[in-house]
Amino acid sequence: MTTRTVLKTALTTALMLTSLSTFAAGNLSVDEQVSVNASPATVWKMVGNFNGLDVWHPVVVGSDLKSGNNNEVDAERILSLGNGGTILEQLTAYSDSDNSYSYAILESPLPVKNYESTISVSDDGKGKSIVSWSSTFDAADGVDDQAAIDAITGVYNAGLNQLQKDFAQ
Repeated sequence: MTTRTVLKTALTTALMLTSLSTFAAGNLSVDEQVSVNASPATVWKMVGNFNGLDVWHPVVVGSDLKSGNNNEVDAERILSLGNGGTILEQLTAYSDSDNSYSYAILESPLPVKNYESTISVSDDGKGKSIVSWSSTFDAADGVDDQAAIDAITGVYNAGLNQLQKDFAQ
């Protein structure tokens, strides 16, 4: 592991811990990754736009800033979903230099609460990128833990698989 990788991991962890102090961390977690056939800088141009999830996630049909400035901590976005639902999220940490940001769900039809997530893009050392999407959360009241995990895993896999397709060569 290179010094740069260790430093990026340490900074990402610090950002996550800082953001978790604002929101209650959940007891459940999901961590998904995908290899993308493009450089981290290229992938980050797409993934690193907090208000641009609709560009690469197939379920999100719109993203609008409700408050704050894009890519600045405390910015809030409203995601419009293909099924008519909406999700309100708040940016809790952002590091352009480390290709990482964290956010919390404030309101959502998803079967979770206390949701905190981090998306990051790293170099795989072979000219490709690894996109990681992880979270901690609790199941919403009356929802089975596995159902909550399955829902978040499905959201992540849909987005990550689309990214992989977008950069396929």
